[in-house]
Amino acid sequence: MLSTRIHMLLLLASLLSRLGLGRYIEDNEAAEGLYSLLSLDQKRESEDFIFRRPLRCLDMLATEGQFTFTAAQPQLACAAFLIGEPNEVLSLELSDVNIDCSAGDFIKIFDGWVLKGEKFPSSQDHPLPPRQRYTDYCTSGAPGGASRSSQNVAMVFFRIHSADSGFALTVKKQHNPFPCNIMSQSPEGSFTMVMPHQHRNCSFSIIYPVEIQLTELSLGQAKSNELSPQRPVWRGCSGSGDFVELLGGNGVDTSKMYPMADLCFSPSGLTQMRMGCDNSVLRLVSSGNFINRVSFRYRLLGREELPPAAENSLDDFCTVK
Repeated sequence: MLSTRIHMLLLLASLLSRLGLGRYIEDNEAAEGLYSLLSLDQKRESEDFIFRRPLRCLDMLATEGQFTFTAAQPQLACAAFLIGEPNEVLSLELSDVNIDCSAGDFIKIFDGWVLKGEKFPSSQDHPLPPRQRYTDYCTSGAPGGASRSSQNVAMVFFRIHSADSGFALTVKKQHNPFPCNIMSQSPEGSFTMVMPHQHRNCSFSIIYPVEIQLTELSLGQAKSNELSPQRPVWRGCSGSGDFVELLGGNGVDTSKMYPMADLCFSPSGLTQMRMGCDNSVLRLVSSGNFINRVSFRYRLLGREELPPAAENSLDDFCTVK
């Protein structure tokens, strides 16, 4: 269990490092790194055990518990990134808040992640408009600053000017029966996305170069369970209203990523593709008229397997170094 936790923290630290986090968060310079997190043992000892530890100015939280931040000096650009399993949403609650909003202190909870000015999920895919995705402790008027994410990731960013000021953050995880807009904790695995009669787009984001293989597809009236690797990519599906697209890019906003392939209800569609970008995304687009379902596997590409940019028509958009 502990080795899995360390592996996950290494993965997430690499994710943030490669996407430039640590330089700017919401256009502010971050103060601390993530790699010291690897020494933390976040293992639960019993079901009744409530995990507690200090919260860092720049932090990654992947477990339930209570995290307390106390400023030793002015901290002007801090952020905590929270992530759960794909089928979980996150419940966040502030307590013991001791900040001076009138002096410019703030604590904001964001429904999703913000990296280098890009938002995940994108504004096109999230059910709420951008402004409603923020819960601002200083302006919301809601005691406790409670918030619930729409997907398996959330974020808290804060600014505190005075030493000894701070707050406590309680994180709980809840089951999500229909996960949508997922940030994968792992570069390898499998998943099934189901969209039951909802006009909504769902993305599964893997911030690694990977090979994605579709194993089951049910879109609209047609279904294909055995897709052949020799069959060509089916393109031009966007007009169908129900389709799957594969996107590649070096950021997290799917609306700014390069469309590498799409697949609708033809059994001659794509089986697998190697994607050499920093971020590989499978996106399910649904009209709301059907129950759509897509199952897939993904694995991390070895360095020798990384395709040249021209193979996926990305040119210099996703340069692999």
